[in-house]
Amino acid sequence: MLDRYWWGSVSRISPEAPVPVVKLEKTSVAAGGAANVAANVVGLGAEAVLIGIVGNDAEARDLSDILERSKISSQFLVAIENHRTTVKTRIVAHSQQIVRLDQEKTESISDKEADLVFGKIEETLEGVDIVIISDYAKGFLTENLLARLLAHCIEKNKKVLVDPKGKDYSKYQGATILTPNRKEAIDACKFEDHESDLINKAGKRLLETISIDGVLITHGEKGMTLFEKNGDVSNFDALARNVYDVTGAGDTVIATLAVAIASGLNYREASKLANIAAGLVVEQIGTTAIDVKNLKKSIDENENED
Repeated sequence: MLDRYWWGSVSRISPEAPVPVVKLEKTSVAAGGAANVAANVVGLGAEAVLIGIVGNDAEARDLSDILERSKISSQFLVAIENHRTTVKTRIVAHSQQIVRLDQEKTESISDKEADLVFGKIEETLEGVDIVIISDYAKGFLTENLLARLLAHCIEKNKKVLVDPKGKDYSKYQGATILTPNRKEAIDACKFEDHESDLINKAGKRLLETISIDGVLITHGEKGMTLFEKNGDVSNFDALARNVYDVTGAGDTVIATLAVAIASGLNYREASKLANIAAGLVVEQIGTTAIDVKNLKKSIDENENED
């Protein structure tokens, strides 16, 4: 995805309708969606191989330019005719998001297009240490493509982390860890929001019903909780001092978790690191990738406070 920002200020309400009039002062673009996950991976000092779909349009070329500047190759992106690159345009005034405009096409890709994508996966999988699946329900991860990908990862003995979407998580059978947010986990378990102890119920239910090693549930200002197949449950308090924008926080969590696990940390240690990283990015406005220098500084500060 391409994340586009229109930055401005508001000094009056429109006489045409009860809406603010934003005086546009500057624009910016950033890698969004799975591309933001890749940017976070690179920011942590690892190498990212990004596979996905884009349209044959100007936005795809803008995204490729951004990726190249971030030292992420766009060679494994599949350009699809009659598809448009997903663009999220956010209008921001006085550090507040006023509105978001989405340009997207969410119909599922064809079997032929899925074959092209899977060819990229086969081409690259052998050389990677860990796989991240960022599911945004935009028509890319069809049931067939997802099943083939997971089966191929199992065959090659690759750990797979999934940022899930939808209410049926059985499609992620064989993954290593899922990283849903609170609402996503509750919906997947078909719980009612008024029930008590929902995080614990959801984490344990997902482990019981899906063949995975762990579930890391993020719950905003309350931090995150890791549930492991061995029965261990670890809670991590939110560390952000000032939350300005949660855009891309989930991307940072799964990217940090993946790099940490690939580097040899256990799930609890990796989750603790991901929690620290998330606390840093929500203090920034707009889509922001984690930087290893700032992460190290934050780790030192948290250790000193402990």
